[in-house]
Amino acid sequence: MVMGRFKHFIAELLCGLALILLVHAQDQSDFVSLDCGFPENSSYTEWKTGVGYISDAGFIDSGINRQISTEFKGDLQQQLWSLRSFPEGIRNCYRIKIMQGTKYLIRATFFYGNYDGESKLPEFDVHLGANMWGTIKITNVSISFVKELIHVPSLNYIQLCLVNTQRGTPFISAIELRPLPNSTYVTTDGSLERLWRVDVGSESNIQYREWTGLSSSLTIESPSSNPYRPPSVVMSTAATPINDSAPLEFHLEPEDVTAKHYIYMHFAEVVKLKANQSRSFNVILNGKHWYGPYVPKYLWTTTLYSKDALNSTGGQYFFSLVKTENSTLPPIINAIEAYSVKNLLQSETDQEDVGAITKIKSTYGVKRNWQGDPCAPQTYSWEGLNCSYDGYNAPRVISLNLSSSGLTGKISADISNLVMLQCLDLSNNSLTGLVPDFLSQLQYLTVLNLERNQLSGSIPTELLERSKNGSLLLSVCS
Repeated sequence: MVMGRFKHFIAELLCGLALILLVHAQDQSDFVSLDCGFPENSSYTEWKTGVGYISDAGFIDSGINRQISTEFKGDLQQQLWSLRSFPEGIRNCYRIKIMQGTKYLIRATFFYGNYDGESKLPEFDVHLGANMWGTIKITNVSISFVKELIHVPSLNYIQLCLVNTQRGTPFISAIELRPLPNSTYVTTDGSLERLWRVDVGSESNIQYREWTGLSSSLTIESPSSNPYRPPSVVMSTAATPINDSAPLEFHLEPEDVTAKHYIYMHFAEVVKLKANQSRSFNVILNGKHWYGPYVPKYLWTTTLYSKDALNSTGGQYFFSLVKTENSTLPPIINAIEAYSVKNLLQSETDQEDVGAITKIKSTYGVKRNWQGDPCAPQTYSWEGLNCSYDGYNAPRVISLNLSSSGLTGKISADISNLVMLQCLDLSNNSLTGLVPDFLSQLQYLTVLNLERNQLSGSIPTELLERSKNGSLLLSVCS
């Protein structure tokens, strides 16, 4: 993305809700703030932001705690000092409980900091549940890579997975989730991935030779009717053309010209106008009137946006803020956000199957790298599982192979909840007890292998009958 000569900025502090940033007095009870690689059962408050962080250890079963090189800590916030790396396994996943149906800002931060002493910049993928979120390509040892997504999870948990693509060891520094008002960042379809966010009037961004900065030391309020509520520290500065008669212009160039986009502009007058002064302007997009005339309110935030997604013209968005004929002052703008529509179309595995296979994993202490969604994406389905995929319904577990897995105890009743199971192989383990009747209730079961265990008693009659009529391949010898 290009926007004049602006620098990108990652929300004033890493505790932000998009531009809705955390202030020290804000309630954090619904926040999730994980310092990845921080010692287990430890927590702290980041003094610059007032955000409380906890260790990520309770949300993942794999990975190694590491620290970035001391030389890179400098003024970094503490959550970036440590990280969790994943030298083993193709897919390693966090599981984080959330409020189902609530809109969240999900932020994942990656700061390499030469933690391994090798100065080799890795590249890997990150998945959200069953869907590819994006590729993390670290290009600088001392610059953070941040992914943000505004998303409404369909489940009461999310799974964030780091995927090894053979281009270096995956790692992650911090994971943050912030609930958002459901009335904000509304789309007709899909989630919103942050492309950039610009505090236009900040000193670091007033570099564009045709613009100058305006500011106020007073608090900028956001009315209750504006649920976006960008922070006063951002809204207290604004950009305006040096030439009073000139428009304020900028353009955006999305990398994916086929994607749909949502753009949010935040305005507030920061100058107390005199009686003979006025500021009024129209917003022009790609040569067409988009909004206006608009008059910014003094010390009062207004957010302008389109309810429908925008499509770029020739791969670009050209914005021009043009003062009206009667306006004595040029246009201003305080902050801008831009998002692309991200469609996460792959369904997670049927939740009854997920519950059943998760309990089976716990019951037997399965040592395989069973993390993330059991069936999806198909490339990373759990070892020993085969699933059905029809493109419309949630994937279902149809085959479970736990042969030679060191299983002990009875055959778990949770297997009966895998109702679409066609093939079950529990051979070559140390299972004891009876062959349970509930296996007869698996109506789609065509292969059942229980060989080389320590089972006792008789075989359920229905299983024997299905074996005799050829509808079930039954192996129970030895």
